[in-house]
Amino acid sequence: MRNSREGRHAYVRPGQLHSATREEKDFRARIWKSARSATASSATTTRTCARLVDYWMQDEAATAGNPPPAHTDDEELGGFLFDFLFAAQDASTSSLCWAVSALESHPDVLARVRAEVAAVWSPESGEPITAEKIQGMRYTQAVAREVVRYRPPATLVPHIAGEPFQLTEWYTVPKGAIVFPSVYESSFQGFPAPHAFDPDRFFSDARREDVAYKRNFLAFGAGAHQCVGQRYALNHLVLFLALFVSVADFKRDTTDGCDDPVYMPTIVPRDGCSVYLNQRCASFPSF
Repeated sequence: MRNSREGRHAYVRPGQLHSATREEKDFRARIWKSARSATASSATTTRTCARLVDYWMQDEAATAGNPPPAHTDDEELGGFLFDFLFAAQDASTSSLCWAVSALESHPDVLARVRAEVAAVWSPESGEPITAEKIQGMRYTQAVAREVVRYRPPATLVPHIAGEPFQLTEWYTVPKGAIVFPSVYESSFQGFPAPHAFDPDRFFSDARREDVAYKRNFLAFGAGAHQCVGQRYALNHLVLFLALFVSVADFKRDTTDGCDDPVYMPTIVPRDGCSVYLNQRCASFPSF
């Protein structure tokens, strides 16, 4: 974490708070407390997953002389664990990094998000950001969707052809072949000015590009195997945007190529998107 005060920037590490003012110490302490809380929440999720896996692996069916329940072989259990550990964490982290990058490089978008959020919620209110408040943040929702379109976390989504599929006039995908459609490239096809970060493409009633180019918005897949966490992921991103822009002013130390995508295995900015933080609100949310 980094913090700036009166134009002086310093990289902050745990245990290096002796030279900070009381306000800076309080700000940093709250940040670290939030981080610890997030870590504890992650640990709780991991324990819950472990209990679920333990339940799946119980041999009660065999003991009772019954066939094992569906979807409990080693391969499918491994797939479930991969979903828990990868889709639920790495993809969200990727989107959060690109959201901060986009806001820092588009101050007009940042200003509109702050104005919209401030109209329905403030950190000093002590109230949670409810589902009703999220519904009122239409532009912030559009920003979240544009973040996911502009930098889809999972760039390739493998599929296995269940039957021969004619891809072009001259090539048919054979049954059983593994196909890697590029979600990343699809996001830059169809959409007007696809390389521009433009949330209005999802906000403007006149444009409605989310409808006109729905077949190209594949960050969450499509059809029967569309990501079941799509709504959760977008709501999570909207909540982050609303909280982040309300409680902190931030500045990024940009360098040439800092936004080049790096595969880890989801894509993240090359520099990790480190930012300098200053407290913006009078008091932090109490919920």
